[in-house]
Amino acid sequence: MRVLAIGDVVGSCGCQRLKTALPELKKWSKADLTIVNGENSADSNGISRSSASLIFSCGADIITTGNHVYRQREIYDELDREAGIIRPANYHPDAPGTGSYLFEKGRFRALVVNLSGQLFMEAYESPFACIDRLLAKNNVRIVIVDIHAEATSEKTALACHLDGRVSLVFGTHTHVQTADEKILPGGTGYITDLGMCAAADSVLGMKKDLAVRRLITKMPERFEPASGSCLINGIFAEIDDNTGKTIHIERINLI
Repeated sequence: MRVLAIGDVVGSCGCQRLKTALPELKKWSKADLTIVNGENSADSNGISRSSASLIFSCGADIITTGNHVYRQREIYDELDREAGIIRPANYHPDAPGTGSYLFEKGRFRALVVNLSGQLFMEAYESPFACIDRLLAKNNVRIVIVDIHAEATSEKTALACHLDGRVSLVFGTHTHVQTADEKILPGGTGYITDLGMCAAADSVLGMKKDLAVRRLITKMPERFEPASGSCLINGIFAEIDDNTGKTIHIERINLI
């Protein structure tokens, strides 16, 4: 299975970049499964019906999210109704939506799981306990995990915990692509953070002056997505259909 995963899409700038770049990336990679993190895709933060629709129209099969998933109340019903949009599985069981999605297309079958970190973030359940529980009740050879977390240590530790038990683990949330893509000893592909699809001249996809002012003054500041030339970050990975192990992984970093 050939997998394409794109980092956090930020605002309309990121959505438009995705619209032009994703079809070409899918053609280049011959991707069988395309995953996009869309939790910041709405201009007013979070994910909206329109931004989710645009991401799907670009060619995404599954949209993962994170701690901003509930910023737009209009998405609550979509999370319950649209199986292709998932929220962290370790949120409260009564929270809208579901935390995993079984992707089935032709001969391909893969379980995609979205998790939230607990260090410097809030989650109802430990991501370690949550994924152990999900793996115990799902007999699927190919399992892919999006760990949406702040701490690089937590992401790395989770990947080590899952090495040989899942196919691919990638981190999201920090919007800065890491240069540590690798295949772990047990055959699990890993990168600490995919990066983002957002304005290159920005602070994590947001207008620079607003971010700088907030850090200097320590006063509340409403962030707004930046515009201009956008970069697109992610990974391409190949997973052996018979073993469920990653056999190739490479970063994508286009401006």
